[in-house]
Amino acid sequence: MTDLIEDQHGQAGTATEFVCNGVTVRVGEHPHLLAALREELGLTAAKDGCSPSGQCGCCTVLINGKARVACQIPLDKVAGGEVVTPEGLSNDERHRYAAAFGAVGAVQCGFCTPGIVMRVKALIDRNGAGLSREQASRHLGAHLCRCTGYLKILDAVEMLAKGAEAPSSLQSSNGAAVQVRRGVGARAARYESTDLTLGDKHYIDDMSVPGMLHGAVHLAEHARADVIAIDTSEAEAVAGVVAVITAADVPGDLRIGLIHKDWPVFIPVGGRTSYLGDVLALVVAESRETARQAAQLVKVDYQPLAPITDPEAAVADGAEDAVWGLDGNVLSVSSYQRGGSVTEALAASAHSVSETFQTQRVEQAFLEPESTLAVPTSTNGQTGQRGLNVYSGGQGVWDDRDQIAAVLGIDNSRVWVEQVANGGAFGGKEDCSNQAQTALAAWLLNRPVKTTFSREESLLVHPKRHPVRIELQVGCDSEGRLTALKARMLGDSGPYASVGMKVLERAAGHACGPYVVPVVDVEAVAARSNNSVCGAFRGFGANQAQFATEGALDRLAAAVGISGWEIRQRNAVHPGAVWGPGQIMDDGSLGAQQCLEAVKPAYDAAVAAGKAVGLGLGLKNSGLGNGFKEISRAVVHFIADESRPAGSPAGPDSTVEVRHCWTEMGQGVHTVALQVAVEELGVRPEQVKVYVDTSRELGAGQTTGSRGTLMGAGSVARACQAAKDGGCVTGVDYLGEYRVDWTNKLSDGLENPVIHSTFGYAAQVVVADRASGEVERVIAAHDVGRAVNPLLCEGQIEGSVHMGLGYALSEDFPCDSDGRPQFDTLRALGVLRAKDMPPVEVILVEAPQPDSPYGIKGVGEIGLVPTAGAVAEAMRQVDGQWRNRLPINAHQPVVPQS
Repeated sequence: MTDLIEDQHGQAGTATEFVCNGVTVRVGEHPHLLAALREELGLTAAKDGCSPSGQCGCCTVLINGKARVACQIPLDKVAGGEVVTPEGLSNDERHRYAAAFGAVGAVQCGFCTPGIVMRVKALIDRNGAGLSREQASRHLGAHLCRCTGYLKILDAVEMLAKGAEAPSSLQSSNGAAVQVRRGVGARAARYESTDLTLGDKHYIDDMSVPGMLHGAVHLAEHARADVIAIDTSEAEAVAGVVAVITAADVPGDLRIGLIHKDWPVFIPVGGRTSYLGDVLALVVAESRETARQAAQLVKVDYQPLAPITDPEAAVADGAEDAVWGLDGNVLSVSSYQRGGSVTEALAASAHSVSETFQTQRVEQAFLEPESTLAVPTSTNGQTGQRGLNVYSGGQGVWDDRDQIAAVLGIDNSRVWVEQVANGGAFGGKEDCSNQAQTALAAWLLNRPVKTTFSREESLLVHPKRHPVRIELQVGCDSEGRLTALKARMLGDSGPYASVGMKVLERAAGHACGPYVVPVVDVEAVAARSNNSVCGAFRGFGANQAQFATEGALDRLAAAVGISGWEIRQRNAVHPGAVWGPGQIMDDGSLGAQQCLEAVKPAYDAAVAAGKAVGLGLGLKNSGLGNGFKEISRAVVHFIADESRPAGSPAGPDSTVEVRHCWTEMGQGVHTVALQVAVEELGVRPEQVKVYVDTSRELGAGQTTGSRGTLMGAGSVARACQAAKDGGCVTGVDYLGEYRVDWTNKLSDGLENPVIHSTFGYAAQVVVADRASGEVERVIAAHDVGRAVNPLLCEGQIEGSVHMGLGYALSEDFPCDSDGRPQFDTLRALGVLRAKDMPPVEVILVEAPQPDSPYGIKGVGEIGLVPTAGAVAEAMRQVDGQWRNRLPINAHQPVVPQS
């Protein structure tokens, strides 16, 4: 039923009555059902990834037994009806679904999972054991999952439809998934997988505190324009608006940044916008809806200027500055030469290829939009100073803290940033998004403030993958052994630095791929423009560079008359070989050849079967390298209790806290920390509690560069050793530290620099149908050094392959000549859905990395480095066209041969 009520301002409104999770409720006016569930009823398991567009599926609930996306449902459509959210599932259902999803590794960051669970429940209620995998994949088309690649989700669906139980070693007495009683190497369920599956794990936008206000940004209307005036009066006059904050209110630094402090938190009057994600104002109001409505009423007087959107024109002599207050449009130049004259070496080669490759800008499409909650703290009695607690989902909370403190003009000791596990990041949450603006609002108003981006705002603001043009020349001898490589790269980094110079530096370093090349000449330029900011994204320049390198190898293989497998095997790095900038490879490089050998049977069989077959071989560093001093610390602490007070030896049932410094964003770093503690201390997994501890200085830098597992495991293992050396006493913090501080900068000019401490390797075979060009399956052999958790490794690889296939075929985020992104919804991005994902056979190769904890190598990024090159070759075998531009479907679509 629907009737009238009065809101908090005494205004008449509409109330809607329906049954929710078995209880009759009455709610006030809201833009859609999702808002009523989350904001009034406090039911936050249904997540908001894109409201009100209904394109992600994260908010799926049951309405009268049917799966529906709640952000698309007006309240009058549920009046008198019945709504079931994940919180309303029966205890038996909750246990069964959590056990199945945990057992098969179907949950990673968890943001999309509760919505998928509700869809799966509706499908099983309707179809029972007759629900097929193919049928489920079609119905999951309403859902995006950026982490898993869907395959393990479909494994869970099959288990649930058949009524199968999770393996007993992965189940507790109540049916929920738990860790097996083993440490490193165990195929174990993810830490907190039950809470993640059911939506009980809170993300920032699920959090609420008394007296909390809501922020909403007003973004730039022009990519490049002088700001003449900002009029906030109309917005301030809206009932419920508390303040409108602009650059004039910033007491400290106006610009922030991870490397260069060049990114304004607000564009002031007299300043100039540099892209459409620039923030002009933050409206703070009593409700989210009020803040959003009022933000649209901020009036800005602009003097539009011609945006600079062509990176080649941007770096040309005489070009106007793209960015306000900065001199020139060349962000960085990374270069090196080795082995003599590349011109002479190419001329002397039996075969050579010269090709220009172009990769595209890509959006991370993490499912959780950026959100920040800032809460002022009371005045400290000793110092007389107040402070600020900030809850951030960023990938580097210490960087967040330092930048927030700089904007507020206070010492960073007065700012505590707590890391909240996020709903996916893939590099896109390294830079501050709305942390500084939200913190400033809370600081000025002395009230809690939460700001959550809409999907459209998220797409505009955060950095993307760089589009890179690569002019490549590669030569080989008559037997296919590489002789020389020359590369000239130009990447569009957008207006602000972010980590763009490091992405192009990484692309330069990886220009040779995993191959031995005697003569090398590489230069990579990062250009500033007025397009979207570009920065970190899974692969970090290695994807772009190796798409070109793999394409060159396939062209040379055709010229020599050998297979793609053979040319890679003849040139792959090996211990003692000189790689890229001159680094001498260690025994960890055995993984390249081992990955090739692992896929050879499948490669040969597919060729024999007459399929179109592409092969890619890739390498990706683990760790930042390039001279960066990388430090990871962890604390192990046995909890004291009445039976074992502080200072007593820990007992066999004592709770163990493991505190580390890495952002959990679906990759499983919490699980790694737990398994290392189990391995080293001999405790049961149920005894271990894992936390990211930002109350002390445990970390240095971002959770990035495929280094969380490697460095996290190293620091936790050393903390465990300290505990054992100290007798495992309750109430004591045992500190462990792991560091990598022996790498060299590319610019050091050393003959044989150690650019990176660790590399992972991967070989992927893409098998396609020659008639249609459809990818039928992928075989992925990945050298992980040592699989701390094989189940989680498989999930990372399958998710990476999904992302790599999208990168190769369909994903794009183009900007027009005005610097305006052409896509503003998730659906437009070209992300593959469940029905589009082919089977993936994962082969784990373990070639231990010398001097690495347990021999570990990173696996988070390498999974999509070789994919695009393999897809390009498979498509060439379908229609005879060489591919040099991504995404293939947009620029060089398959035309099957008759």
